[in-house]
Amino acid sequence: MSLPGHTKCRTEYIRPKTALLRKIRGSRSRALPDRALVNCQYSSATFSTGERKRRPHGDRKSCEMGLQLRQTFEAAILTQLHPRSQIDIYVQPLRGVVSLQVLQADGGTYAACVNAATLAVLDAGIPMRDFVCACSAGFVDGTALADLSHVEEAAGGPQLALALLPASGQIALLEMDARLHEDHLEWVLEAAAQAARDVHTLLDRVVRQHVHEASILLGD
Repeated sequence: MSLPGHTKCRTEYIRPKTALLRKIRGSRSRALPDRALVNCQYSSATFSTGERKRRPHGDRKSCEMGLQLRQTFEAAILTQLHPRSQIDIYVQPLRGVVSLQVLQADGGTYAACVNAATLAVLDAGIPMRDFVCACSAGFVDGTALADLSHVEEAAGGPQLALALLPASGQIALLEMDARLHEDHLEWVLEAAAQAARDVHTLLDRVVRQHVHEASILLGD
């Protein structure tokens, strides 16, 4: 479970690892000879927002979020280790191994999805360059704020979404939705980056604890 602010995402396994990472068969035009194809699909639960609006798979918002997630994980997953394969990341239970459902949306949905999917991909044993840790940030009333709530997002100030590879400091994805004066950009970007580093500290602790508990159960 990933809980940035009041936004809730849940990840779980549905099938073994072989369904998440699979060889492409029958559609050779999609197969990449030198690396794996990353496929991300997103949809949110009807009850995740106060709007109670059903968003069908394939609507514009879902497609945009799926594209953002694909670009993010293409920068982090070692796709060259699995040529002619496909890695499926599904945001909300559909038909893949990694099931990631947005249960409650209160701002920062992209970041919550990235952080939860990172844990699921790591747990599936898919090799990655680093954790991918994400956070939103904005400039509200002259102040740089990280992890914006729905109310803060609705205020209409400039916002950005940042996905970071913490070990190298490499940016996997950076998007802004409005113009921001260059004097303020550094503040907002650093607020998001520091929050992403804080997320990494938390996720790293969770992963290490999970590995430790698993090794005890296996008797290693």
